[in-house]
Amino acid sequence: MAVSAEDRRYMAAAIRLARWHEGRTGSNPSVATLIVREVEGRPVIVGRGVTAIGGRPHAEPQALADAGELARGATAYVTLEPCAHHGRTPPCADALVAAGVARVVAAATDPDDRVSGRGYAILRAAGIEVETGVLAEDARRDLAGYLMRRTANRVHVTLKLAVSANGKIGRRDGAQVPITGEVTRRQVHALRAQSDVILIGVGTAINDDPDLTCRLPGLAERSPVRLVLDTGLRLPPAARLVAGARTVPVWIATATAQDHPARAVLRDAGVEFIASEAHKERVALPELLEDLAARGLSTVLVEGGAETARAFLDEDMVDRIVLFEGEGRIEGEAVEAPLAPGRVPARFREAGVMTFGRDRMYEYERV
Repeated sequence: MAVSAEDRRYMAAAIRLARWHEGRTGSNPSVATLIVREVEGRPVIVGRGVTAIGGRPHAEPQALADAGELARGATAYVTLEPCAHHGRTPPCADALVAAGVARVVAAATDPDDRVSGRGYAILRAAGIEVETGVLAEDARRDLAGYLMRRTANRVHVTLKLAVSANGKIGRRDGAQVPITGEVTRRQVHALRAQSDVILIGVGTAINDDPDLTCRLPGLAERSPVRLVLDTGLRLPPAARLVAGARTVPVWIATATAQDHPARAVLRDAGVEFIASEAHKERVALPELLEDLAARGLSTVLVEGGAETARAFLDEDMVDRIVLFEGEGRIEGEAVEAPLAPGRVPARFREAGVMTFGRDRMYEYERV
């Protein structure tokens, strides 16, 4: 049976469902499964599942439990190849076989050596029809963090910058200048809610004294880990980040010695440290991104200033760029943006343009 417009429609719905738990499933990806069968002559979703908060249970057994006996003879739409390895629970591919589904339509293939192709093989060996690669690019975009961790052993990095109409990101004297409007600021909070980690440099932490939490109604619990690059451990104990470290985790990547006097004060406030190597008096980014992946994290949103943004770009450690352009200009002694719409490295392609109030968002992805 060929892939149909109906298959693409249900897969698109499954991909949207998977976004519910992005940034909340630990080391596992947020995956969705829909069980669809004909009821009274028309296709109906009879079961739904999305990877649970924390990573277990997976989407497939939840969707099958939701469908019950209606799963027998139905089609399962899965955004990632069903797992094929035994852990504390049986493989999801075996669960689909046991439930008697007749057909599985999948989007992305899992690069995990324990799964890649094996999940599909289990299904086909049981006589289940399998269609793969349906809306695969859309699914891979949402699964980018997990796929990066599995294939490159590091986290996926999104660089976010707000840029004025004349290509500036702020004033040199540190005075706060609003660049974008309220609608855009809410969108930034939504980006935070989808990320495992939000990262800034210590200069931004000192000058702006930010909270870096998600402050959208109902999404406060989705605030990511807040990570500060601070080679010399300059973050003030009175900073708002430190004050809230026991509510929302704060990590500091630093190259300071274990007996540095500032460590004890910050540790007592609830701050955690990531021992980092220094390169040219900066935190070594490739090693840091590998360390974060080793902790089971998948996505980092870089919100630092010009210096931090340039460091990530110079190290070729950026996978996605999100630029918000405001309509106002910053005159006088201003900080030049390392990027601006239409002025990005050749290794990126434009992936979309959206409007938020009077601001525009430009999205670029690594080619």
